[in-house]
Amino acid sequence: MHQPEPDVGSRVLHLTQPVDGGVARVVTDLARAQLAAGLHVTVACPDSTLAKDLRALGADVRRWEATRAPGPSLPGEVRRLARVLARVRPHLVHAHSAKAGLAGRLAVRGRIPTVFQPHAWSFEAVGGTTAALALSWERFGARWADRVVCVSEAERATGVRSGIAGRWSVVPNGIDTGRFRPAPAAGVRAALLPDADPAAPLVVCVGRLCRQKGQDVLLRAWEAVAGRVPGARLVLVGDGPDRAGLRSRAPRSVVFAGAVTDVVPWYQAADLVVLPSRWEGMALAPLEALACGRPVVVTDVDGARESLPAALAAPCLAPPEDPAALAAAVTRLLLDPALRESLGDQGRRHVLSTHDVRRTAAAIADVYREVLGRRSAAAGATAPVRPTESRESIHS
Repeated sequence: MHQPEPDVGSRVLHLTQPVDGGVARVVTDLARAQLAAGLHVTVACPDSTLAKDLRALGADVRRWEATRAPGPSLPGEVRRLARVLARVRPHLVHAHSAKAGLAGRLAVRGRIPTVFQPHAWSFEAVGGTTAALALSWERFGARWADRVVCVSEAERATGVRSGIAGRWSVVPNGIDTGRFRPAPAAGVRAALLPDADPAAPLVVCVGRLCRQKGQDVLLRAWEAVAGRVPGARLVLVGDGPDRAGLRSRAPRSVVFAGAVTDVVPWYQAADLVVLPSRWEGMALAPLEALACGRPVVVTDVDGARESLPAALAAPCLAPPEDPAALAAAVTRLLLDPALRESLGDQGRRHVLSTHDVRRTAAAIADVYREVLGRRSAAAGATAPVRPTESRESIHS
């Protein structure tokens, strides 16, 4: 059966606020796949490493200065974005994360087919009045999104439960399984940590240093881990607003690697990867670690648990904000090399079958096709489409 998709001449405009880490990689991977498919890809974003990487791929990058959170600068950001829209004249707008979703939908207001991808709901990241305002906006702004793309069933369920009347698609995150692949840990570890004991167990946590990612919980758990696993080292890879506070409470066995241009060697060097998040949409770090054949311990929160196959749930899940339980899970795996190897092998097979970035890109193309097709049908016109080979659509 042949299904139509956006024509190779279709113009897609991605919108991003200042982002790093997972969201930046998602946008980069989508842009790469869409450029390869022949779409004209424009990205409106602030000057950043992301902008540089996108230009290197061949994307048309338009500078759009914006802050990470709503504030007094929002009206000016919306006006600047409206000027970008007028110049680019996209067939479809794809807004990533809450702030770009806010400014983008205010600038477009339904006049252009719009896809919004929250990458975790903003109202879960804050509390009090701010959370209430964020939720009120998402309920109102849903009318200006032809489709809300969630990266996990849990993220979609949270939106529905919170009263957001969206038109939903669930497209799990994908990664480049050619780039994220197993390698012998010893040689990689020697290059990254030349002064460390090569036989000492190594735990790695990759993520922005912020409350969401829960590195403070991991540090509280680490004392118990180090007490039971002599010589164990912990490396925190990433940067963020909590860096100074985390460093002030970290023992000597914790290394702060900072922001790195390539996280792959750190996964390959690890015996175990830990992500102690308080909330997630669907984190990339566990998928990347599993693709490298490394077992993971993640907290049992929406979006994180869905990154694991069922067989890994028992040994690899820990309750959120529970240092003792996290320490127990980490310690168990560090003391059982055979179990770690088995879990790593199972995890890589799971990622290869479910979370390959090519599968994700194909599913997003299906979303675009459906959105453009419905808009064209509603307008009584024919969308720019062409026949293509059959694709399996991730559920929507």
